Amino acid sequence: MAVSFEQSKHTKIRRFIRETAVLERLVYRSQATHKLGSLHLFNLLIQCRDKNRRLGITGHLLYTEEIFVQCIEGPSEGIEALWQSLLRDERHHSIELLSRGPLAERRFAEWSMAFSSYSHFNKYKMPGFFPVDHDGMNTAAQRCAEV
Repeated sequence: MAVSFEQSKHTKIRRFIRETAVLERLVYRSQATHKLGSLHLFNLLIQCRDKNRRLGITGHLLYTEEIFVQCIEGPSEGIEALWQSLLRDERHHSIELLSRGPLAERRFAEWSMAFSSYSHFNKYKMPGFFPVDHDGMNTAAQRCAEV
């Protein structure tokens, strides 16, 4: 299927707006509603990555001991849309906003959603998976935690 000049032009305009928009960073912590296994996490990541790409969002998700800590970064309108969606998401509860503010430069530009957890969760060899140490940390999680 050929892409018309108008479609191509609109795609380039949307990309330009997404890339030059004021960036925002949001970090939150929440409790998983149910204990998640490898397949659940794999499917969750596929859904998150797809939605994040559409919203121009990048970030990192840490899952340890049924606790999520997520760092998302992108255009303010994308962050707000995703945040409102997260607040309604029944897969987690006890959502605590840890920080939100402007961002000069993305920390996870290469990942629509990097993921860190214990190595046994990487049964499906997920791209962007970073195993945590026995304390539940790694360099990707530390990048997310930096203020």
